[in-house]
Order: sequence, then C-alpha cells, then structure tokens
Amino acid sequence: MVAPAVPEIIEEEIESAVDSRNEALPTLREMGPPDLVHLVKQSIKSGNKQSGVYHHVTGIDASSSASLAAYVNTITYNPNDKSSKVVSGLYCCYNAFSRLDMRVDVKIPGGVESYCIDERGDKRVASDALWMETFLCGVLRAYAYADDGSGDSIKKIIGVRRFDPITSTEMEHKFLDAAERLFFKGPQLGSEPEVQVPNNVSNHLTTGLINYIHTTGRYTSGINLFEKLRTRDMEVSSLLARVMLSADEEVQAVKLLHDAIAKLPMDYSLLDCQATFCQGKGRLDWALECAKRGVTAAPSEFATWAKLADVYVGLEQWDLALLTLNSCPMFTYQDKDLPRMPEAARILLPVLPESMFDEIDEVSGTYDEVHPSLRKLHAAGYKGTFLKAYSILTEVTAKIGWDQLLRVRSQVFVMEEEYRSEKQTTSTTQTSNPNASTTALRGTPSPGINGTNSDGHPDGEAYSHLDDEETLNEKQSSPTSPPDSATIADKSIEKPEHTITSEVIKSENDDSTDSTNPNSNPKYTQFHNKRLCERWLDNLFMVLYEDLRIYTIWRTDMARAQSESSDYRKSAEEWEILGELAERLHHFPEAVEAYQACLRVKFSPKAMKGVLKMYELQNRSGEMLQAMIRLITWQYRWYSEFSPALLRTVRKLIETEGAVKVRSIVQATSLPQPVLDLTHRYVELCVAFRSSGTEA
Repeated sequence: MVAPAVPEIIEEEIESAVDSRNEALPTLREMGPPDLVHLVKQSIKSGNKQSGVYHHVTGIDASSSASLAAYVNTITYNPNDKSSKVVSGLYCCYNAFSRLDMRVDVKIPGGVESYCIDERGDKRVASDALWMETFLCGVLRAYAYADDGSGDSIKKIIGVRRFDPITSTEMEHKFLDAAERLFFKGPQLGSEPEVQVPNNVSNHLTTGLINYIHTTGRYTSGINLFEKLRTRDMEVSSLLARVMLSADEEVQAVKLLHDAIAKLPMDYSLLDCQATFCQGKGRLDWALECAKRGVTAAPSEFATWAKLADVYVGLEQWDLALLTLNSCPMFTYQDKDLPRMPEAARILLPVLPESMFDEIDEVSGTYDEVHPSLRKLHAAGYKGTFLKAYSILTEVTAKIGWDQLLRVRSQVFVMEEEYRSEKQTTSTTQTSNPNASTTALRGTPSPGINGTNSDGHPDGEAYSHLDDEETLNEKQSSPTSPPDSATIADKSIEKPEHTITSEVIKSENDDSTDSTNPNSNPKYTQFHNKRLCERWLDNLFMVLYEDLRIYTIWRTDMARAQSESSDYRKSAEEWEILGELAERLHHFPEAVEAYQACLRVKFSPKAMKGVLKMYELQNRSGEMLQAMIRLITWQYRWYSEFSPALLRTVRKLIETEGAVKVRSIVQATSLPQPVLDLTHRYVELCVAFRSSGTEA
C-alpha cells in the first residue's frame, strides 16, 4: 500500500527546528516528543540557495541507524517538487531510558553518521544497548501518540506521519524481547497522570504493552511474557491476571489472583484487579472489601480511591460515594512531551489521490460559528484525575438527578450559608471532627441535618427533575408568552450554593483565636456529622451545574422547535460540542442525535466516532464498516495509517463476523477502490496476527 503523503513545514532559518529540539531536551519529562525528520533542500537552478523543511513521525523501526537512514532515503524524492533536491537529512529519535536524543545524519550523496546528544548538547557514541532502548521507546511512542479515531491527537500536532510499528509476528518477537530485557527499567519512563508514583506494574512501558495486547488480541504472547517476568517479581501477577481475563481465561486468572494476594496481601494493583473482576460479575459486596483494602494499601494513589467511589456508586450509597470522592488525592495534569517548534515560514499539507474522498473533506464556513456559552464549558478541558472524578460525579447525577445530588451533598458537607448562620450563634470550644477518609472506609452513612437540605427545605419536598420533559413542555404550551429556554433552565436546574472549605475555616480560626487562650475556637455542634468539602470538588459541582444548564437549554429549544415544526439550526462545531456535552452527562441517545446532526452539516471524525459507538452497541456490522471506512480514510488523509482504537474495532468485528464477510461487506460498497483498500489493510493486519475469525 502507498504510504501517506509527506507534510512539509518550511523553516524561516535552516535547522531552527533542530535547535529548538536541542533546547527542549533538558525539559523532557517522560517519553519525549515524536521523532523529528529534518531535510535540507537545495535549489536546482541556484546551487547556493538552501532551505530547511521538517515533519514528525512515529512508528519507524528505530532498532539501528540503518533503518532510520532507510526512512530518510524514502522521502528524498518528491515528484511534486522539481525545483529543488534533498542534499542532507537528519533523523532524531528520543531515548527516554537514557535521556539521549539518537541522531542519524544522512548526506546525499555520501555517508551516514550516527551519534547521540545528551541534555547538555554533547555528542556521545550510539551503542547497541542504546539502540535497543530507542527501539522500545519508538514503539511505545507510536501507541502513546496514536489517534483514537476522533482526530484529537492529529489536530494537536500538525504534520505528523503515524505508522504501525509492529506489522508482523517477527517484529512482535523483537518488541516483546526488548520489553522483557528492559521491563524493570519501566518506572524511569514515567506513568499515566492518574498514577502518583510509577512502579514496575504502573508505568508507560506496561501501559504500552497492555495497549498492544488488547489492540492486536495477541493474548498468548502477553501471557507468556508476563509468566516469565512473574518469576522475577510477584507484582507482575496483576498484569498477567488482566491479560488472562481479557483472553477469557477467568478460572486461571482467579486462581492466580488468589495465590498472589496470599503472598502480597497489600499490593494495590492486585486488589484493584480483583475488585474490577468482582464488579463485572455483579458482586459489589466483594468488590467493596477489595476496594477498601486497596485504599488502605495505597492511600496516596488516586486510582484506589476512585475505585472505592465507583463501587459505592454501584451500591447506590451516594453519601459514601461523595465522601470517598472528596478524599481522592488529585494530581496536576502533565501532558505528553509535545514538540515546541519555531514559527514556520510556510506549511505544505499535500493530499494523495488514494485518500481523496469528497465526503470527508472538511469545508470551512460555519465551523467557527459557536455560541460563546458553548465555548465556556470548562468540563470539556478536564484531563487526568479531574476527568475521572468528574465522570464519577456525572454518573451519580445521571442515576439520581441533580436535585437529589444537591440534597445528598448538603447532608454530608458543611454548606456556606449554614456555617455563617451557626457561627453567629455559637461561641463554644471547637472539637475534632471524624475524617472523611476513615468514614468512607468504615462505610457509616452520614445522616441528614434536622431533615433539611442545603437551602432549608425538608428532604421530602418534591423538586423538578432535570430530565422532566413534561414540565418543560407544559411551560412551553402555556397560553401566555412562553419563557425563553434560559429562564426554563434556571428554574429547573437549581444553582448549587458553595460549601465551606477547610481553607476558610483555618483562616477564620486563625483570625479569631485569642492569643491568651489557645482553646478559644468556636464549637459548631450542628456540624459534628458533616465534613469539609475540598475546594476542587466544590468547583466540580459548579462546572457540572453549568453543563446541566446548557444541556437543558439545548433540549428545551429542541422540544420547542419540534412542537412548532420548525428547524433547529446549529453549526457543525456546535453540534459536536453538544454531542460531547451529552456524552459527558451520560445521555448517550442525545449525544448520538447531536453527532448525527453534525454529520448532516459536514464530516467530523469526532462525530463519526460517536455514531460508531452506537453501531457497536447495536451490533450493526454494515453501518460499523461504513463508519470505519470514512474514519480510516480521514486518518490517512492526515498522514496516519495507524490507529490502535480503529484496529481494535476491526479485530472485534472480524471475531464475530469473520474476515471473509468483513472483506465482502467492504468491497460491496460503492466507494472508490483506493479508499476501500485502506480499510482492507486493517483486515490484512488481523490476518497477519492470526486473530480469531481469520482462520478461513
């Protein structure tokens, strides 16, 4: 198959991109940026005139200088550029284990020089051991920087060619052998943002290995690898158990977990795996005990607290879920090591004929016409621990409604209004309060305060529910002039009042403490069963309120337009944002409705990916393949021939339908043959890895 086109970012000054990479080396934290390929072109007519162009790439075999030099040689000839020729090329690939930037300098015509640059800019010799580390880093980066089909990663860095780093079982053996040799150096690479301290089973190497195994379905290879590593470190049992469960070998996985936990009773990775398994089997009571022990084993890790909160949500113990969420240690999100390049003189983004498909062309026009309120939704930017915490909060809201959530919130947290009121009438000595973390672990529910909620209403008083469309319709059908959707939203979505935070309490206590009497702090007896809400969680409630308000305005306007038989118009990007909003709030049918409306205006990979999820849930293989063809073609249009998420979807489809049927459905569509061939390549990869369903 023809490789994707080569984007060209033209420099204002030759080698300014290489200089920027050199300056960034000391600041790299984890896996490093994608590989940089820099070319120097010389004008054919004017021999003294030279220019520098570059692009980024992932997935190239970096096991030796010869393989990188071979890649440079493949891009030296450009049939569309007859006015210049390439006279030299430089390939830069970061070795995250040794913190070195491996370089291969190709002179055309001439020789090849390989070396490496350290963080101080000094040259060093490139040894075989360094090349093995670089090869492994290259594979891990290919998966880390791959797009999930939505286009978000592609749009983040311009001009990146993405290739599949492992296209055969021989290359797989090479990858797994390097992973085995360097496995216990994995913590040096860092970890996902949800992990505070990288260890042997939670780091970028293990994340990449698990991602590869789940993408390709090569469970036997993964089991063999982790079996060998487990003999050296029992902690690897958690990874082995996860792969066994994915391979549908539950009996062996359960026995392994039992034996491993007997030897390592306080290993939180094993306990998390066991809790997840019990959750999947519907035994939330067992999962609860595992999750509690996991928190005890690793109280400083976000994942253990998030798992415990998730279990409480499943048990419908909403107060304990909020208390547990309030106890989660939150970490500042650190994004991947993105390249920081100088301002380009010009950017050339060519399109090959193989990826030309009118339906996926993104035509400019109404795309940027977005209402300011949709631009200000802060939840859309959440990542890492804050994204997971927000997801748990929205799941609770979807199950019990906004008003009931506020009621539970006011029962377990001290509200600002009641704190001010109580403070004015209380002057006794302050006593210590139970800790929210230990309360969540003990499982003792927090009682309500005098049967009231945060705004003084009785707990039994009826509230209008967020999703009560009948109420909205009644308001719309009123004989008087109907209120606007914002007014309806404000009435149906109660704005949360602020809780009181520990910072405020500490500040006021410091101001009010009598210097001659250290025990003169006031005692608030009304709050002895309540906790102080963390500021970040209080902010999440406010962000969730804004999400719900915008969602209600949208649904109200939609209902009004339908009742009046009028068109409800939005730009493509507005529909895309509304689809993301509904998906965040766990309203999947409404999200699909918005995504489909977006696609009627123009093509959007994010919207198509959302519709693909619906097709997967409904097992509509024909429609799934239609969506896949368009997503794969769009990826190829933007220089990506590899998406693990799309490959995984194709593999699962082949497992249920068979490779022959999938090929036949793809070929039967009335689309251009070059477009169909791009999808056939994903099927061929599954055949090469002998995935289930490819036997025929």
